[in-house]
Amino acid sequence: MKRVLLITTALGAVFSTQAFALEKVTFATNWLAQAEHGGYYQAVADGSYEACGLEVEIMQGGPQVSGRPLMLAGKIDFYMGGNMLQAFSAVEQDIPLKVVAAHFQKEPQVLMSHPGEGLDSWEELKNAEQFILGDEGFQTFYQWMVKDFGFDESKRIPYTFNPAPFIANPKSVQQGYITSEPFAVEREGGFVPNLFLLADYGFSTYSTTVETMQKTIDERPEVVQCFVDASSKGWYNYLYGDNAAANEMIKKDNPDMSDEQIAFSIEKLKEYGIVDSGDTEEMGIGAMTDERIADFYQKMVDSGVMDADIDIGKSYTLEFVNKGVGLDLKK
Repeated sequence: MKRVLLITTALGAVFSTQAFALEKVTFATNWLAQAEHGGYYQAVADGSYEACGLEVEIMQGGPQVSGRPLMLAGKIDFYMGGNMLQAFSAVEQDIPLKVVAAHFQKEPQVLMSHPGEGLDSWEELKNAEQFILGDEGFQTFYQWMVKDFGFDESKRIPYTFNPAPFIANPKSVQQGYITSEPFAVEREGGFVPNLFLLADYGFSTYSTTVETMQKTIDERPEVVQCFVDASSKGWYNYLYGDNAAANEMIKKDNPDMSDEQIAFSIEKLKEYGIVDSGDTEEMGIGAMTDERIADFYQKMVDSGVMDADIDIGKSYTLEFVNKGVGLDLKK
């Protein structure tokens, strides 16, 4: 009888281990580790992914890393999208991927100007001598600015990710991320620039999206739900709880990241409601709505950025969001 009991106990232990085995998934970010990715690192650090059955590897992006092709090839499970334009383009190209969550309610794209130079309001920005913009920004958000607000295309000069030209010309305007370039300007230029968050003037895209393949949604919906829910919890804990362990992970992946930069970024994420504002107050971080996505798409069509015949319903799903997950963690 004892022998039977031992065998039964041993078999139970095996089945128990199998039942609770974590599923390994890989999430690729679109840039080097930084506070803007903090919620995902937090969810690893505080066990939120593990609690619902996932062992998540975060693969950081960078200038020589292209994560989306890896997802198309089945090498990674989830990818951090920039904004909804990439998902719209995927539909155009018949690529079966979808956005399953949007962890930034506002794209953190800003325009910066020098204070006290007659460029202190959104309308006055049109009087700038030059607009320092990257190719992607010029082809997307600036076309919306031209269409809706009358900005001048001819004043654009290329942005080379160096703030020196902007700092040197007090009559210039430069693009940037609210969490990044203003910090560099303050340190290198010795002044606090005016900041104009495009989202606050109608550039209504979601940002820092989570993309995955339709096959993953169809075959492993519980994995998608776990990743979306745990990421939302991670973001709440990162913004409102103890984020020390997550920040150490970020610095380990990206040794060039400083504590000062991380603190600045978190401050701006909270100050401008990048992650937590609007619909998230009732539906939780990661929220999306059909109306908001349709509004942004129409603006891009009107601006000549996107074609008018895209079935944008194929670019996203609301199946995994808007459930209020993590609201109880907000402090």
